[in-house]
Amino acid sequence: MDIKTYLKEKRELIDDFLEKYFDSPLKPDVLKNSIVYSLSAGGKRIRPVLCLAAYEACGGKSDEIVPYAAALELIHTYSLIHDDLPAMDDDDLRRGKPTNHKVFGEGMAILAGDALLTEAFYLLSREDSHGENPARIPHSAVLKAVYEVAGGSGRYGMVGGQAQDLLSEDEEPEAETLSFIHRCKTAALITASVRMGGILACCNEDALSGLTRYGENIGLAFQIIDDILDVEGDTGTLGKTVGSDEKKKKMTYPKLYGIERSRDKARELINGALEALRIFGEGAEPLRAIARYLLERKN
Repeated sequence: MDIKTYLKEKRELIDDFLEKYFDSPLKPDVLKNSIVYSLSAGGKRIRPVLCLAAYEACGGKSDEIVPYAAALELIHTYSLIHDDLPAMDDDDLRRGKPTNHKVFGEGMAILAGDALLTEAFYLLSREDSHGENPARIPHSAVLKAVYEVAGGSGRYGMVGGQAQDLLSEDEEPEAETLSFIHRCKTAALITASVRMGGILACCNEDALSGLTRYGENIGLAFQIIDDILDVEGDTGTLGKTVGSDEKKKKMTYPKLYGIERSRDKARELINGALEALRIFGEGAEPLRAIARYLLERKN
């Protein structure tokens, strides 16, 4: 399949929804402008696309769950805004543009991130989002999806990993800590995104187990590739400053294992992700193609 076309089509679904969703007035204006600035700055929309692809793998039609999938992008964007703050990674560029706090100030950037996080759960639990959904997803499945996303994005997942990442700066790389950081900071929300697609499709336990293993593997591979790109990448292509991990003395896979061993580990993880999908038929081909695409990505 043409994975670039698939990703473009699904990204446009998410982008169109988000544009309409945030089209209404919001006071104060600067808060809305700050939110929309980061949401519309570009991005691959990988987490929502993975949710849509997992839903398709379980027999659903992706346009049935766009609001739920879009909520994942709100969470991801909030995390990027906060991650770029001076108290965190102190970055000046994100997706080729000045970071949110550079444009709107630190206080408004914090509030924009706060608003995006809470809006995500508002969107996930909105009665009209559920009522208008042609798939008629049971409330029990929606509740499970909310639980899944909260776990992947909070102290058991992304926030916990980010906290350990911050605490581990200037420390010598150590395998167990590095694994915790990457599995929580990045892989947890990616896994939750994939699982959410299966949960909303009311898939069986075998299918959900396969999706879980897939998500865990590609999530960790995604972060390892990110680490490698920070060493070998180009600022213009990445849309953010390269070499920032070394500058901040971050704990990364290349720092602990070297580039080649890190790249081998990413390949192993992608192979594991593909193996986890063996129980699925052709409906999971987009998930397979996304896994291969992530291994070759340059930004």
